[in-house]
Amino acid sequence: MEYRLLGQTGLKVSTITMGTMTIGGKNWAKMTGDLGVNEARRLVDMCLDAGVNLIDTADIYSDGTCEEILGEIIGGPRKNGVLIATKARFQMGASPNDAGASRYHLINACEASLKRLKTDVIDLYQLHERDGLTPLEETMEALDTLVRQGKVRYIGCSNFSGWHIMKALGISERDRRARFASQQIHYTLESRDAEYELLPISIDQGLGVLVWAPIAGGLLSGKHRRDQETPAGTRQFAGWTEPPIRDENRLWNIVDELVNIGESRGVSAAQVALAWTLGRPGVTSVIAGGRTEAQFADNLAAADFKLSVEERARLDLISQQPLIYPYWHQLNARDRLSEADLSLIRPHLGE
Repeated sequence: MEYRLLGQTGLKVSTITMGTMTIGGKNWAKMTGDLGVNEARRLVDMCLDAGVNLIDTADIYSDGTCEEILGEIIGGPRKNGVLIATKARFQMGASPNDAGASRYHLINACEASLKRLKTDVIDLYQLHERDGLTPLEETMEALDTLVRQGKVRYIGCSNFSGWHIMKALGISERDRRARFASQQIHYTLESRDAEYELLPISIDQGLGVLVWAPIAGGLLSGKHRRDQETPAGTRQFAGWTEPPIRDENRLWNIVDELVNIGESRGVSAAQVALAWTLGRPGVTSVIAGGRTEAQFADNLAAADFKLSVEERARLDLISQQPLIYPYWHQLNARDRLSEADLSLIRPHLGE
């Protein structure tokens, strides 16, 4: 297992992070899985034995049940140096203040997560989504308070747009608050939108990048193929609609290439997809989940799988997105582009 620094911090995290949305099985999360304590314990032990040191969850996963189960498994003294990341922002109660990124909600949500996880400190506390009604000054002050109190070690964001991130970082610098160490984003061969702003921002500002749903909820696993019915037992079969697919033909072209490379190398399409993402500029770790030991074993194997230059070029080409404005115009500034700029623009320079 490889370990990478989380942004500008001194914290090293495994390139594979254990995703836990399949644990608990309540309400909407049941479509992803309904693993109980014993099943989850086997998978956690499996990941830790493989060298995974970061487990990612959220308070909203099965209305807190996921955190409770993880608390049963890894609560108290941490074994093997395991790190816990969780998230807050969404509705967790009947009160109108049981959601959002206000000081009121974040302090309460953190206390509740600590109790469910049976721990004194959360290693990475992340805003699960943007709150456009709460001033960012209030949000960053609340997160800074949690860090100063020793309840949270590092903070991060998830699903923010570029200007949201830069505004938050500016407030942190101006007010001398704790700054985001990382962002958690959706980024796959099928969905490369993060390359326009989020990845360049991470490179420029020194943010770690954790990738959620790195095989697009299973769509890039090779189980879903062109002109075939949705396989039973998958989250798509249960009605899951993330990520949105805007060009189905493009998706199947990407899957065909993943399968071709996988078959030629004797690995799954999922491993090929994960290896591509792990090799992209700015990416720190991919959050891999699953319902079975076989799925986790396959995902964990991706940590040691490397694509050749030729294989990576094939995948880059078939999934490449066009430059949108102002990036196509920035081709005229090719003589003075930074590495952050080039993470998007370099493939379009024709060099």
